[in-house]
Amino acid sequence: MTFICRSVGLLLANLKQRQKMTRRSCAIYATGIVCAHLLILGIALLVAQVFQTMIQERIKKEITLAENSRVLEGWISPPPPVYMQYFFFNVTNPDEFLAGKEKPKVTQIGPYTYREYRPRENVTFLENGTKIFATNPKSFVFLRNMSSGDPEVDRVITVNIPFIAVMNELNSYSFFLRSAVSMWMGSMGIEVFMNRTVHEVLWGFKDPLLSKLHALRPEVDEHFGLMYNKNGTHEGEFVFHTGEKNYMDYGKIDTWNGISQMNWWSSNQSNMINGTDGSVFHTFLSRKELLYIFAADLCRSIHLGYVADKEVKGIPAFRFAPPSDVLAPPDVNPSNAGFCVPAGDCLGKGVLKVSVCRQGAPIVVSFPHFYQADEKYINAIDGMNPNEEEHETYLDINPTTGVPIRACKRAQLNVILKRVSGFPKTKFLNETIFPIMYVNETATIDDDSAAQMRTLLLIVTIVSNFPVIIVALGAILLVVLIFLVCRNRQRKNEVKRIDFTEAFHSFATAKDETAYTQVSNQAEDSPENRTNQPSRNGSYIAMSPVEAQKC
Repeated sequence: MTFICRSVGLLLANLKQRQKMTRRSCAIYATGIVCAHLLILGIALLVAQVFQTMIQERIKKEITLAENSRVLEGWISPPPPVYMQYFFFNVTNPDEFLAGKEKPKVTQIGPYTYREYRPRENVTFLENGTKIFATNPKSFVFLRNMSSGDPEVDRVITVNIPFIAVMNELNSYSFFLRSAVSMWMGSMGIEVFMNRTVHEVLWGFKDPLLSKLHALRPEVDEHFGLMYNKNGTHEGEFVFHTGEKNYMDYGKIDTWNGISQMNWWSSNQSNMINGTDGSVFHTFLSRKELLYIFAADLCRSIHLGYVADKEVKGIPAFRFAPPSDVLAPPDVNPSNAGFCVPAGDCLGKGVLKVSVCRQGAPIVVSFPHFYQADEKYINAIDGMNPNEEEHETYLDINPTTGVPIRACKRAQLNVILKRVSGFPKTKFLNETIFPIMYVNETATIDDDSAAQMRTLLLIVTIVSNFPVIIVALGAILLVVLIFLVCRNRQRKNEVKRIDFTEAFHSFATAKDETAYTQVSNQAEDSPENRTNQPSRNGSYIAMSPVEAQKC
């Protein structure tokens, strides 16, 4: 009976073990099926780029200047604060310079910081919403806590630009007329350099020379200032593409003051109005492309190239900056030949004469401290210290949305000083590009907009990488599947060894406990039976642990 009980026990144990193995096998098969489906689906979606295309099309559709679009409100009233910093170059040796004894020495003063407000006004949709008309008036509020001085108190010695403008205007007239005007200006105490407050030079003052000319020619304004009449005014009327037809045209300028091409420069290419106004760009930017910006204050379009990857407030960005060939002479960049007016009259590297679009003095623009300009311009002025960190213009743009995250526009205003016959005060002058001041216009995305941008980019990343997530889950399940298969084989081997050991042990136990009992018709104690009955093979067949019963 013990043997039977043990056998039944072993059988039941084996059945339970097999049930466990069956459940384990089902789990392995299920894991394998799910793993295969995930890998196949993920790889298929990854190759087809379904989610990437879907999210790109969605963003292209959402980020436009179309009516009722989400970005239109931010385009009309930009939330990031814009700051305008003015730095002036104070001339410390004007008399020695005019006498030809020394080269000009200047010291930088400033910054004088202003908060710039630039909402868009008169917004009107044109041509079924594919274009939008707007003006962009700018107003400035002085920020004393971000400035190094008081512009109404601080004084600066700088070039007398009205004097230079009149002298330049008379350059084509006769020597006698120039001499007469020179003596007339001398009698009024008008000099090549003037000493004025920063506020006067910047926002305007009533100039004695211009006042005399205004009496003779009323169309001449008697006030002068570098930013005179520019507080609360706009730079022109713009028509932009909304991006409804083509996302690549998003924010591009169609016309400026009613024209699609300028006529100041000497080539059609130079007169083109290319790109945006710098506030927006198309989505999904590439590191290999050039970005074009139309700068109304420079009367031309400039291009920016990729520099490096940056991060601003947790937002990834591409930094774009003007390469050195933007203001290069025609022998370095032939496409700049059209900016030489008249044709062939070119300046050196790093400077651009803009007096063709701004009547008056021979105004020249450059980057601050003649950054990226010829050494001759830097060496001609004592006090120039160009460096990339302080004087480079750049834009940090999020490549997915095309939104500028941080912007820094830096430009320097200069005037050409040279000898003009009939004006004895200039007789010792060699042609010099003289720095007046430079501006540092900066803007960085505000914290609320940055948080919204990070959330948007997180959603875009998750959706775009959904196939990768599926493949990753499939790979994880593949590792789990391999582990389960190996574990299952190990358990099968262990079960086989246990079954064999238990069977052998049962058999040995049963053999030790077996009793061999005689089978006979006689009583066990009868001697006759023991002597008269010979033993027979096979008579001991009862296997029992108890004594044999008599028949």
